[in-house]
Amino acid sequence: MALGVLNHSSETASDAVEVPAPTPWPIVLAFGLALLAAGLVTSAAISVLGAILAAAGAVGWFRDVLPQEAHELLPVQARVPAVTTSRPEVERVEVARRAWLPVEIYPVSAGIKGGLAGCVAMAALAMLYGILSHTSIWYPINLLAAGFFPAATTATTAQISAFHLSAFLIAVPIHLLMSLLVGLLYGATLPMLPRHPILLGGFIGPILWSGVIHSVLGVVNPVLNHRIDWFWFVLSQIGFGIVAGIVVSRQERTQTEQRPPFYIPAGTERSPGWGEDRERE
Repeated sequence: MALGVLNHSSETASDAVEVPAPTPWPIVLAFGLALLAAGLVTSAAISVLGAILAAAGAVGWFRDVLPQEAHELLPVQARVPAVTTSRPEVERVEVARRAWLPVEIYPVSAGIKGGLAGCVAMAALAMLYGILSHTSIWYPINLLAAGFFPAATTATTAQISAFHLSAFLIAVPIHLLMSLLVGLLYGATLPMLPRHPILLGGFIGPILWSGVIHSVLGVVNPVLNHRIDWFWFVLSQIGFGIVAGIVVSRQERTQTEQRPPFYIPAGTERSPGWGEDRERE
């Protein structure tokens, strides 16, 4: 047997208990099976490695339990120590005050205000990029709506920099709608990081969705993907996030309804302190 045969005469049953001996082979077997499955969509070499590990794990596990299961003795105390306390009464523990998290949330109006404020900040940074790079505030606006116009794939920089009413009427609702949706998302997520709302809203959030946009923009808007300046794009997203995060975090939060655990209204168990606190309130 791999772990050896235990000498049961070294310790008596009164001061020791026999338990199954620990073994690492089940983890090795599971890891091998995971690699074997992963190799089906990656490489045959990974499947071969997984098969080897799985076989080694199975053999090692079988040797630990066959023909006789390996055990070890753990020492135990013969006498259970008595539990004593110097407190005159049992302390009541509140168990239902934080049953639903977060405890406080922002209203929907906070997300709308933050989205509108961030919308203005991002539009200002985008138009500043258009002025500095292509001497036109209409350049980023036309790029945003370029996905709706197939002819934009062959348009020159001068044509994209000019004012187009149809592109303007499409870009403005898109920009406004996306800003409102992200603002509502801020209102829902910022209570999860109440001490550092600008860190989540101004940097972590914009960097995450900029990465997502970078991966799908070539399919959604090829013209924008070809001409976009990612430095200015990420900068405008961070500007949106900072402004929206500040506006949302300064709104007054409302408390969520805190309900008792299920077993209290069901009548199966009475939580210590719950009834007394409710009566005092």
